[in-house]
Amino acid sequence: MKRILAAALAAFLPIQNAGLAVACTAVNVVAADKTVIAGRTMEWAFDMKWTLKSIPKGTSLTLTAPTDLGLPEKTVATLYSVVGISAEVIPGGAIVEGQNAAGLGMSGNFLPGFTTYQTVTKADTSYVSILGFGAWALGMNGSVAEVRAALAKIKVWADASLPSGPTPPTLHMVFTDRSGASIVVEYVGGELQIHDNVASVLTNSPPYDWHLLNLRNYLNLSTMGVGDRRFGTANVTAIGQGGGATGLPGDFTPPSRFVRAAFMRHSMAQPKDAATATAAIGHVLNTVDIPLGVAQSKDGDTVVSDYTQWVAIKDLTHNRMMISDYAHRATFLTLDLDAIFAQDKPSARLVTDLPFPAAVDGTAALRN
Repeated sequence: MKRILAAALAAFLPIQNAGLAVACTAVNVVAADKTVIAGRTMEWAFDMKWTLKSIPKGTSLTLTAPTDLGLPEKTVATLYSVVGISAEVIPGGAIVEGQNAAGLGMSGNFLPGFTTYQTVTKADTSYVSILGFGAWALGMNGSVAEVRAALAKIKVWADASLPSGPTPPTLHMVFTDRSGASIVVEYVGGELQIHDNVASVLTNSPPYDWHLLNLRNYLNLSTMGVGDRRFGTANVTAIGQGGGATGLPGDFTPPSRFVRAAFMRHSMAQPKDAATATAAIGHVLNTVDIPLGVAQSKDGDTVVSDYTQWVAIKDLTHNRMMISDYAHRATFLTLDLDAIFAQDKPSARLVTDLPFPAAVDGTAALRN
């Protein structure tokens, strides 16, 4: 662990200076009635053709190794139905967000500068590319415990032959199940790293253990502000609420978003049920929402901007998913996943083409 932390600290400054567009945030919470809600934002600077996909139980998945090894393709039939969001700009797609019929959820976040996947050798018999990872993980595992056990037996790889689109597929993943168990999965230095998701938060680079260490810089944050203080003979009073959070970082870098989300997640009142937990997660995610043009960087001579392309909130207990896109951030579409799972056939639709409801006209409420 010390070696990994040292590498992360040494590499962090160059990564920040590179001006990479990196901004995804995941948060989960367990309500008082044991409902488990896991939400995430997806920020990106490119059109990834995000597509909502239904993958029925029994779907055949082809697991491959790097082509230069000449190893055989493996075919497995999924054990669980899955609804996920795939980057269809990649030929064949790649699931980076979703949940299955057993109540296991996954969110994949970008981890550039630190991710090196495992090396597959001719002696290996179990392998999957990172592009096939999401469908395999959700299709073949029903709980966090099963994911943890399965990852110890399979090699996850990537190389230049993978058609990954405009950005290398350097990802770490957070898995949460309906028991409330949650882990963060990373591949650093070619080795599998699994962390208990003790913060119930995930952003981007550096790796997870660095973010936990960085929280030590913010132990002064509090939900309780100082009401007044005497300076000599003057009694100076607070000009408003929220002073205990003075120093909470407000920028959109991954470390700042991690601190901001972790502070709010662990300071808010525990929600009582699915509805209040969903609303609470929505409020936390709103604090990291990025309008187009606010978070810019350069791709060569071209200026690009990260923005919140979509938000997904998963009710892992009741098999529901809520989605909004950039044009409908004030309106969520709710999916009854049990009904989708029951149709037992594949389907797909661009997130931007989903039937988001129009704004509700409330004029009649005050019309005589």
